[in-house]
Amino acid sequence: MNQQAFDAGKAAYQSGDWLKAVASLSDAKETGEVNGAVDHLIGNAYMKLGRYESAADAYASALSDISYGKVGALSCNRGRALLAAGRAQEAVQALTTAVQDASYSTPYKAYLALGRAYEASGDVRNAGIAYRSAAIDENNPAPAGALSDLGSCFMRLGRPVDAVEAYRTALDFTTPLESQSKVYCDLGLAYVAANRMPEAVDAFTHATSDPSFVMSPEAQASFDAARKAIAVAAAKQQQSGSAPSDTDAFLAAAGYGAEVDPLDPTGASGQLIPSAEDTGFFSVTEEELVAQDKKDRKVKRKHKHRGLKVFLFILILVALIGGGAAFAYTQGFGWPTQESVVESLFQAKSDGAEISRYIAPSASAQAQAISDTLPVGAQATVDGVDRSMNETTVHVVAKLSGGGEQQYTVNMVRDGISWKVVSVNTEYSSQTGNN
Repeated sequence: MNQQAFDAGKAAYQSGDWLKAVASLSDAKETGEVNGAVDHLIGNAYMKLGRYESAADAYASALSDISYGKVGALSCNRGRALLAAGRAQEAVQALTTAVQDASYSTPYKAYLALGRAYEASGDVRNAGIAYRSAAIDENNPAPAGALSDLGSCFMRLGRPVDAVEAYRTALDFTTPLESQSKVYCDLGLAYVAANRMPEAVDAFTHATSDPSFVMSPEAQASFDAARKAIAVAAAKQQQSGSAPSDTDAFLAAAGYGAEVDPLDPTGASGQLIPSAEDTGFFSVTEEELVAQDKKDRKVKRKHKHRGLKVFLFILILVALIGGGAAFAYTQGFGWPTQESVVESLFQAKSDGAEISRYIAPSASAQAQAISDTLPVGAQATVDGVDRSMNETTVHVVAKLSGGGEQQYTVNMVRDGISWKVVSVNTEYSSQTGNN
């Protein structure tokens, strides 16, 4: 590498002289040389110049330098460049590679771009899933934008009730410097689509309280229609002395039309209502949670925003209709399950990975002691679980790498809907017999 040309290109890049940066950095590489650091900067400079095709090619060259690494960041940048160049399908592939890189520290950036790439490809459902992933990424400093995009996807899928929940949660995560007017306006449109007119009027009123915000003609028409509907309903109530059923309106908005009895979901259509292909991003049963846990228990899990955990949990409760998930919560179930957290803890110790993510904050001082207790290279199997709503004891049998077995007791406490470890104790046969 020509170090002098590289230094000149880097200086030009830092000063914002993008053309000079591209020229100097291009001269820094020898003929046939592969250099991820140089191509990374060239790609960034091309993006600043609006030359997206060239940027995508530069990022591809950087990815060919295996020693440079940064697969997540480079694939994310390449996906953005391809999307800006109108190559949405290729962008989806690049961005999918980005979110699969476990070392990538800001996957929410790739998920946001992936959502837009899916939208550009006409795949609204997968776009919504991508926005949801961006919203719950613990490193996302501003999840409100992703939640608003998720609400927009719900609206396009004809699911205004779910859109309402997404927009309401987006409002909870807006910062003091962010305007809430646009979110309130979108929330008003969702309320109108869900036939909840009083709430729609309230949302639109919040939106218009900012004199600098101008509603679209569609939103203004919906605002007017909502106010008119309230006036008409009030007049009819005065005449008849009764009001329409809020439950009937809610069911109708959720997709249960007069042609199908919601209590007979296999009725006239012969299909499940709602459609089995559109049960939503949050309609998950406890059995499905356990099945998914068994499949993914060795996959690295991420913490989630505490408020978003509550948001997702509430939506699961709504989807289950009947309190099944609430009952499971009181019985000591969670997501991830205790079994999954414990097995991941033992696996992390064997892999030499950081175990702090599995330790409860109250037990952080004991993290080193817990780590010293765990065996290396052992195959851990959960032998039993004593559950309660807020505390759990998990009994583990570990097949040691040197042969033989060792029993452990893992004490855990609830952390939101998940579980964290507070202590790990070695069991001996005399203890087991007493138990």
